Amino acid sequence: MFPSFSDQRSLCRASATPNGYFLLLLIISVLIINSAACSNRNCQVLDPCSLATDCGPGLYCGNCPAMGKNQPICTRGQATIPTTIINGLPFNKYSWLMTHNAFSIVDAPPLPGVQRITFYNQEDTVTNQLRNGVRGLMLDMYDFENDIWLCHSFRGQCYNFTAFQPAINTLKEVETFLSENPSEIVTIVIEDYVHTPKGLTNLFTNAGLVKYWFPVSKMPRKGEDWPTMTDMVQENHRLLVFTSIASKEADEGIAYQWRYMVENESGDGGVVQGSCPNRKESQPLNSKSASLFLQNSFPSFPVESDSCKEHSATLGELVGTCYKAAGNVMPNFLAVNFYMRSDGGGVFDVLDRMNGQTLCGCSTVSACQAGAPFGTCKNVAVSNTTQTPNTFGSFSGSVQLSGSASTIHFMNLLYFFLLFFSFLVFQL
Repeated sequence: MFPSFSDQRSLCRASATPNGYFLLLLIISVLIINSAACSNRNCQVLDPCSLATDCGPGLYCGNCPAMGKNQPICTRGQATIPTTIINGLPFNKYSWLMTHNAFSIVDAPPLPGVQRITFYNQEDTVTNQLRNGVRGLMLDMYDFENDIWLCHSFRGQCYNFTAFQPAINTLKEVETFLSENPSEIVTIVIEDYVHTPKGLTNLFTNAGLVKYWFPVSKMPRKGEDWPTMTDMVQENHRLLVFTSIASKEADEGIAYQWRYMVENESGDGGVVQGSCPNRKESQPLNSKSASLFLQNSFPSFPVESDSCKEHSATLGELVGTCYKAAGNVMPNFLAVNFYMRSDGGGVFDVLDRMNGQTLCGCSTVSACQAGAPFGTCKNVAVSNTTQTPNTFGSFSGSVQLSGSASTIHFMNLLYFFLLFFSFLVFQL
């Protein structure tokens, strides 16, 4: 029997004999072999790692202490782009990753001389989110400083301590991405607090995005299929924009979100196991009059270090519950916080399973075969998440820093709560 590493007396006794030396050398050799089992970008998903450079393309080296998994492993950081495997189907047949408050980035600098007091939801730039396969962005837009800003605020008003940046900066990132990737389609969902007449129209025009605009007049209104991905790309209708203000559809030609999609409850109400209620503004999830489905899967109060647990097996269970609640319709958008954090495959594996089931009847999209009959699958295990990553880019943020920002911004959140409740008291 091998001596226990926790039993120092036993180890010393063993090392005092020739057999003990042999056993000790054997143990050391095994440890060295295991530690060197992969490196130099050869490690795959779930392989132990110590550096980001140990992991293959599309992976990073991270851990998940919230689940008791402190050993760093190679973790997925990029989505499989399903149209590279099965293309030409209607837009509403695909499932895409959406980032909740895509602009609310941990390291985003505050306004000069102002301490930002708000929640954070993401860790890398919008450009990098798009490069990693995100295709839906949730943006909160407000009138602020005679312009339109992205703010993570409350009571419908932007303050200097909740402001991030002028919205045009982020929209120009989207324009650059669409320009550089002519076969990609991006969806923007606006939580809209802009009351300036034609404010959003002017904003998107100045950002150079009108040339990609999907016209409201061509959006299906009775639950029909959307145009195919191929047709949308050929027409250059590669930007879908939805607003939460109904009147802007007639006034500015911006689609009213809940006329075209159903949505489950956001925040804590949307992450209760076995439950998937619709958001109050939305039609019932099983409504046949809207052909897009947005699933929110994030808690009310975002915590970086907990998000890896949120993106574990429970995420797949939530998707399954919402799929049934929608009448066996797969969500088209899966909205999450801190999208790259997980215990291995995370949101990316879940999306692969979603697209696999819908596009080809397989357990994962990597098992789909273009041109093959539905249900004809390659022999690919669901747990095999080493498929070729997209070629857009790689992670450049701070995901491997083990939740440091959650600690850094704890006092900000405390101040935010105190400020919010003081506003309530003042109103009373």
